[in-house]
Amino acid sequence: MMEYVLWLLVFIAAFFGMEGVAWLLHRYVMHGFLWALHKDHHQGAHRRFERNDLFLLIFAAPAVVGLYFGLSTGNPYLLALGAGVSAYGTVYFVLHDIVIHQRLKYFKKLKHPYLQAARRAHKMHHKHIHKNPGESYGMLLFNKKYVVNKARK
Repeated sequence: MMEYVLWLLVFIAAFFGMEGVAWLLHRYVMHGFLWALHKDHHQGAHRRFERNDLFLLIFAAPAVVGLYFGLSTGNPYLLALGAGVSAYGTVYFVLHDIVIHQRLKYFKKLKHPYLQAARRAHKMHHKHIHKNPGESYGMLLFNKKYVVNKARK
């Protein structure tokens, strides 16, 4: 029983820890030395595929390594780590590419306050078309200023 609890804790820590990793990588790598890959996401007409999409492969590597070695060695904690990173990547993809950027046109009229705030925060991030300055580098967590208080409307 305790092993399952530890597995779940590693999974949860990996999932939520990835938000910090994603923020750091977005701020200092994507808006840093790999800006050449990321800038089409800010400056271009959003096409079906962008150079920025290569980051999927870069960010998937740690998840694949964790899953592979977790399964091949029977290490449940490496497996939990890989699963947590994979789950974060899946949520990131759905929120960023499908909900926010509408790569698949399913979520046109969002009513949920969290999803509306996520779109607002990301829109503010994209108002900056150059490498720097910028704001709102995270995906799942963002400043509360992007949440609209219905009482103030």
